[in-house]
Amino acid sequence: MTATTTINVTLPALHGAQRQIVCGGARFRVAACGRRFGKTLAACGESVIAASQGKRVWWVAPTFEVTRRGWNGVVNIAHRIPGVEIRRGLREVLFPGGGFIGFKSADTGAGLLGEGLDFLIVDEAALVPEDVWLRDLRPSLADRQGGALFIGTPRGHNWFWRTWLRGQDPEQSDWQSWRFPTSANPYIAPQEIEAARELLPARIFQQEYEAEFLADGGAVFRNLLACTTARRLDSPQPDHNYIFGVDWARSSDYTAIAVLERDTRRLVALERFNQIGWSLQRGRLAALAERWKPEAIWAETNSMGGPNVEALQQEGLPVHGFETTAASKGPLIESLALAFEQGEISVYDDPVLSGELQAYSMERLPSGRFRYSAPAGMHDDTVIALALAWYGTQYGGLGISFV
Repeated sequence: MTATTTINVTLPALHGAQRQIVCGGARFRVAACGRRFGKTLAACGESVIAASQGKRVWWVAPTFEVTRRGWNGVVNIAHRIPGVEIRRGLREVLFPGGGFIGFKSADTGAGLLGEGLDFLIVDEAALVPEDVWLRDLRPSLADRQGGALFIGTPRGHNWFWRTWLRGQDPEQSDWQSWRFPTSANPYIAPQEIEAARELLPARIFQQEYEAEFLADGGAVFRNLLACTTARRLDSPQPDHNYIFGVDWARSSDYTAIAVLERDTRRLVALERFNQIGWSLQRGRLAALAERWKPEAIWAETNSMGGPNVEALQQEGLPVHGFETTAASKGPLIESLALAFEQGEISVYDDPVLSGELQAYSMERLPSGRFRYSAPAGMHDDTVIALALAWYGTQYGGLGISFV
């Protein structure tokens, strides 16, 4: 007769909403939750309990880097259990009695084949390709009749949403699902959530903090029609200050120059051109500056932008460089999106700008950050120029006047 191994496990305390998920009785459970709700902590505790009972467990995330959160949480619990072996190089935790937890990336292909599992955590499930679940992970649960817990933040009406809907159907007895906003975590201060509400565009807040499945999950700019009230001007108005935003390009893309009236926050002019050399582009910008006498010109410094900015500064123009990076582009675009949502900016009816604003999209990366861009085959030059001009209305010329 085989002796039974008894393992005492001390788990972190869970709040009420976390307990609902952990105590759900369905074989397949789906938890769509806002940021900092505590879904990872709840999944860590449940996976350790399963492995301590001798069960075979996998934790799968979109990339190996994203597994780090689950790995750290599991190790923090498991290292206090006598007899547990932590294999950091392989990201495996072995338990007395034969149970284990293995951490896997959804982009490893063949690395997800060949295992029979009792329990599966799919972390940031909205960012894991659906075919990984159907082709690789679901069959691994078949011979042992294993269960799965899908956790993540919504990302539009994709397969994670459809899986969540299945859990809402009382006829699907094997499925159960929940949707909890960040505010369901009593340990998150309400003022932190309200601060995020004020800083973020409404749709991003709704998705990331209120855990809403938005039909237009990738759209960035909203309330555009209500903000299309300005008119194009040929020359500056007396007693008004102007800010330029410049996005450089030479061949396939377009150089775009947006002119915002600083006090009224309205777009009054927009220039767009390509297929001309840098010297001629700088000449056009200088001519526009001579006409509008801008308080400041904010221009990208990426690639050839840096030398262009330096050359214009040497000519005495009030040019300031903005380096667009993965870290800086998000706040730049989100600030413009928030301005449209709150009706703080107005633009005139320009078909190119309107099309680029409507098409501009957002993609949530496995790291949790957002990538903003135009769809494949389209341009975003006027969007970036307008975003830089809007940025300039917040920061002005930093005390520098037009010469």
